[in-house]
Amino acid sequence: MRRLNRRKTLSLVKELDAFPKVPESYVETSASGGTVYQDTWMKYEYEVDKDFSSKLRINIDITVAMKCQYVGADVLDLAETMVASADGLVYEPAIFDLSPQQREWQRMLQLIQSRLQEEHSLQDVIFKSAFKSASTALPPREDDSSQPPDACRIRGHLYVNKVAGNFHITVGKAIPHPRGHAHLAALVNHDSYNFSHRIDHLSFGELVPGIINPLDGTEKIALDHNQMFQYFITVVPTKLHTYKISADTHQFAVTERERVINHAAGSHGVSGIFMKYDLSSLMVTVTEEHMPFWQFFVRLCGIVGGIFSTTGMLHGIGKFIVEIIYCRFRLGAYKPVNSVPFEDGHTDNHVPLLENNTH
Repeated sequence: MRRLNRRKTLSLVKELDAFPKVPESYVETSASGGTVYQDTWMKYEYEVDKDFSSKLRINIDITVAMKCQYVGADVLDLAETMVASADGLVYEPAIFDLSPQQREWQRMLQLIQSRLQEEHSLQDVIFKSAFKSASTALPPREDDSSQPPDACRIRGHLYVNKVAGNFHITVGKAIPHPRGHAHLAALVNHDSYNFSHRIDHLSFGELVPGIINPLDGTEKIALDHNQMFQYFITVVPTKLHTYKISADTHQFAVTERERVINHAAGSHGVSGIFMKYDLSSLMVTVTEEHMPFWQFFVRLCGIVGGIFSTTGMLHGIGKFIVEIIYCRFRLGAYKPVNSVPFEDGHTDNHVPLLENNTH
């Protein structure tokens, strides 16, 4: 079982081909054994997003190093609308430390994330391999640990308004009140604050297997009880159309910040994990396109013609070199005859045309 999961981990990296020499497009071979080749590439189109009435889905899978009864998660948008966590999020007791197999999976995911930052063309490969790649979800523990749960895994999804908002996880359960909302943090011992966390998955829009998002695999360790982690996210609506999938999803860019809350030093705030998101007014349509058959045929004729032209040039050059060498050998076969002296002291330098071999 462990070897099988290891193979799945390695297959994810092989599907992405995460190496520096990744081209902008790749070649697909047909089932007939590679007799026909077809280039595909991703076309990006931009337009104003006019959809303001629909809801935005947030997919969440975050593990916090605190017990579930001590933490609460909810969303508050600019319209002062609070989305209760009970609507779509599940709190599960968990062990914060990963098993060896899970740690290896996380290391692979972080390696792919670093490659994505260096090679932007890898994103096209990820789009094309959606629904075909191995799942990016954290695998279950393979060991039967007797360690009691010391963390809380918060996972599920929420539907929010398509306006800027703030998803946060902090101490105490959230309760609504006329001026917004509050968290019951007074009953939690301050020494038990620990907002070390791991983001196994965070995405917006339709959930698409095989797509790796910027914060997947992120792990942060709190060095102080009063630590605040902030993620500033810009969400871009994206329509994805490939030969494997058509989906309405969202891409996003993120900026991270963390600091220790110290009111005496002027660092104010609340301990916890805060994800402030805002939506872009532009929508991106990503479409996978391929070369038309007539263009492929013209290129094929050009390649074949180029091969014949190059072969003819090489044949001409080779023939010219052979003729030069052959002529040199022929000229070397006719050596001049020694001069014949006359009685008056002159010499005959002419070569006789015919030689009489009769005696």
